[in-house]
Amino acid sequence: MRFSVPRPRSLAGQLFAMQAVLIAVLVAGYALFTYVSDRGQAEEAAGRQAMAVAGTVADSPSVRAAIHTSDPSARLQPYALQVMGDADVDFVTIMNTHGIRWTHPTQTEIGKKFLGRIAPALAGDSFTETYKGTLGRSVRAVTPIMEDGKVIGLVSAGIKVEAISKRVQGQLTALLGVAAGSLALGAIGTYAINARLRRHTHNMNAAELSQMHDYHQAALHAVREGLLMLDGQYRVALINDGGRELLGVASEGEVVGRSVAELGLPAPLTGALLASEPRVDEVHLAADRVLVVNTSPVSGGERRGTVVTLRDVTELQSVMGELDSERGFTQALRSQAHEAANRLHTVVSLIELGRAEEAVDFATAELELAQALTDQVVAAVSEPVLAALLLGKTAQANERGVELVVSQDSRLDDGLLPPSLPSR
Repeated sequence: MRFSVPRPRSLAGQLFAMQAVLIAVLVAGYALFTYVSDRGQAEEAAGRQAMAVAGTVADSPSVRAAIHTSDPSARLQPYALQVMGDADVDFVTIMNTHGIRWTHPTQTEIGKKFLGRIAPALAGDSFTETYKGTLGRSVRAVTPIMEDGKVIGLVSAGIKVEAISKRVQGQLTALLGVAAGSLALGAIGTYAINARLRRHTHNMNAAELSQMHDYHQAALHAVREGLLMLDGQYRVALINDGGRELLGVASEGEVVGRSVAELGLPAPLTGALLASEPRVDEVHLAADRVLVVNTSPVSGGERRGTVVTLRDVTELQSVMGELDSERGFTQALRSQAHEAANRLHTVVSLIELGRAEEAVDFATAELELAQALTDQVVAAVSEPVLAALLLGKTAQANERGVELVVSQDSRLDDGLLPPSLPSR
């Protein structure tokens, strides 16, 4: 059974996933922080509200008057229920200094002991706390009822934590909506950015990009031909080892970033590199090398740079020169052989016609003329190759029936053409 190995996620995909997770964490963290902060503020607001209600009840003259009656609950219970509805609190409990309730939202709890601290209030101080009582956990305020400087009773007003949570839930719903919208916008923006990144990276992952870079560097420095890349301002952006060797410039670190005009290259070669139009197979000299230069502009709506390739043809030019010389010598030998064959045919024909003496005279005269020309050329030209070239050209001229003329001002060797050597 063959199992296909899943292809690693592309670099753009990895960045998108990381950014999406980061945005989600940030939005969730902000939402949680806002919820906790709003809940804390809601509990503080509930505490202030409870304190205000308890203080108002404690300052009420009718409450102080009802405390001195024989049945305080009969007058205080209806009043407490009315205050609860008007002030939007969950309970208003009025009690004596021993904590025995005169009022409570649950009728059966009247006459029982109040659950919670009352000592600070008995000392004349008002305070708030979060406490679990008969109605559950609540934020409550406890304040003393004072008369003539004495504590004659206590009032506790509170709001259940459950009710506070319901108040925050409305804000939480709106907060979650904002968080979801922020997450969606962040995801859309991240996707758009990464879609562009995916196009630029050809949807390759990080390992593939790294491998491609390694291949690029290896291929760049392995080829013997020179490769030069210029940016839009004709500065060297990249040069391989072959390019540095062919141009005779310094190390890559000293060349990259410099303008082509600062490299000290010959003017024609510099002009070719700075040209905006493409150059194809142009031959230029650089130091002691003969280079074939090709340039191609890089454009994507606007000019971004130039790619230059350099090929060393110095050895090729030398070989071509030698080949031309060999071809010339071969043609000269062929011409001489052809001329000798013609002369031999003439001699044979004369002998066949019974004119042997004329054949001997013809052969002797031709040999003397050829030897005289050879002696004159060799005596006048000390370079054997040049002398042989002149003799070969003479033979070619005779073969084709043309006249070979050596001008009087021609320079052979280190001097002028000697007067003893005829010009024709």
